[in-house]
Amino acid sequence: MSLLAALRQFFAGAPATAPVPEPTPQPPASPPQPVIAEPRFRDVQCIGAHGFHRMAYTEWGDPDNPRVLVCVHGLTRNGRDFDDLARAMAPHYRVVCPDVVGRGRSGWLAVKDDYQLPTYVADMITLIARLDVETVHWVGTSMGGLIGMLIASMPENPIRRLVLNDVGPVVTASSLRRIGQYVGKAPVFPSYEAGEAYIREVSAPFGRLSDAQWRHLSETSLKEVDGGWAMRYDPGIGDPFRKTPILADVSLWPVYDAIACPTMVVRGAESDLLLHDIAVQMAGRGPKAQVFEVPGVGHAPVLMDAAQIAPIRDFLLEARL
Repeated sequence: MSLLAALRQFFAGAPATAPVPEPTPQPPASPPQPVIAEPRFRDVQCIGAHGFHRMAYTEWGDPDNPRVLVCVHGLTRNGRDFDDLARAMAPHYRVVCPDVVGRGRSGWLAVKDDYQLPTYVADMITLIARLDVETVHWVGTSMGGLIGMLIASMPENPIRRLVLNDVGPVVTASSLRRIGQYVGKAPVFPSYEAGEAYIREVSAPFGRLSDAQWRHLSETSLKEVDGGWAMRYDPGIGDPFRKTPILADVSLWPVYDAIACPTMVVRGAESDLLLHDIAVQMAGRGPKAQVFEVPGVGHAPVLMDAAQIAPIRDFLLEARL
């Protein structure tokens, strides 16, 4: 089944609205704890349509903190994209950054058609069960935001605050075609430097980053293989993009309108995936999201500097007041 067909099938019965859930008591606020500066590397067994698979994640902060922040990356990225955000939030949260299956340190799916949003949603619910908490806050970049939207739109869901990083209820056909041109097509690079040059090229919409920031994104995205260096994801994640021509925008407004929790939208001012007028509409309907726009950036803000992190931190920590 193609990605678009799976999306249409999955959302066919989505309600226009959902009942507002009863507020879940939050754990009492406590003073910030000392930052645990290094992540812990863990994994969890998940099950899909064709068997088990392993999903890896990094965890920051006090492992006993009942306040959990889940950060989920974009299509070809991995959980280490959130290292800077995680360090900033670790005094307040147990921060959990999964590598969506097929990416980073996670396992690869045997049936490539299973690289679909329903698989990812089920995996995240398994992860939250592993964490043994009733509620979470959520930051999702692009694909990670779509996963968060789906979960947050369902009755009795665990998300209490939602940050959507450069994604919304309309995904433009032009952006999907752009992404489809490179996802799963990266070659084996003859050197690490060649791999970093490729990442800088395909990720140019991230905006102006320092050499250290590009190095971090590259070091966590490349792995050494026979003959050189390769991207740290299954090329098969691109198969759904190529099975069905992308002819129209994907509209998920019923899903967005069903979200009841406080929501924030971060938008790259030059984004081709989340258009300005869609972000404006998101501020006026459904959860009536707060909108923060990042100048000089396309798809998507990388959340690696203080100016991008501060509004997210303030929004998430409003719940403590």
